[in-house]
Amino acid sequence: MALKIAIAGATGRMGRMLVEAVAAAGPEVSLHAAFDQGDDVAAALDGADVLIDFTRPEGTLAHLALAAERGVRAVVGTTGFTPEQRQRLQGLAERVAVVFAPNMSVGVNVLLGLVREAAARLGPGYDIEVIEAHHRHKVDAPSGTALALGEAAAAGRGLSLPADGVFARHGHTGERGANQIGFATVRGGDIVGEHTVLFAGTGERIELTHRSGSRANYAEGSLRAARFVATQPPGLYGMADVLAAA
Repeated sequence: MALKIAIAGATGRMGRMLVEAVAAAGPEVSLHAAFDQGDDVAAALDGADVLIDFTRPEGTLAHLALAAERGVRAVVGTTGFTPEQRQRLQGLAERVAVVFAPNMSVGVNVLLGLVREAAARLGPGYDIEVIEAHHRHKVDAPSGTALALGEAAAAGRGLSLPADGVFARHGHTGERGANQIGFATVRGGDIVGEHTVLFAGTGERIELTHRSGSRANYAEGSLRAARFVATQPPGLYGMADVLAAA
């Protein structure tokens, strides 16, 4: 029986890409509903197996609450959650299985592991900077993916991103701290998404970069996550869980 997918934010760029990906995926998945702001979300979710949501934090949480009431599992790629909103998402995941990742790209999630390993192996002699670029319409900064990369680097180095992350530099900042993880943000045009983690040592530097030329890779990763979450018990999962199950 085909996996029935409901897609939130259907008229947005990512929503349209998801609809196309489901249509091209073959008989193992089917589009149960595609909805947007102002639609009857409860009706759209009735009978669905998995919700895929790349909207905004408040909308995602409202959709997820309705999904949990109906036993509809979810794949969430929304970014920009506050700590309190993350707690609410965690609470909803105690009722129904949720895959949550700031980036559904398989390549980005492999990059996270590489960044963590590089940070651990290179050690404190290499300064860490995260540079990201997105289209002019993106509303949160740094991107969720950039923050995830910073967290991976911090974990590898034994640091704390909240304590050691530097998210803005302006004026007389003084010398760079030895344990800082810096962030730089670019917004412009129609850039889909570019992320680089720079390890700058004395006399050399290493750059780990992922560039997205299309949102299709996010859509394909989302369908992979949907197939995974459809068979999972309640809990909050990440793309690492999805890839490990492949």
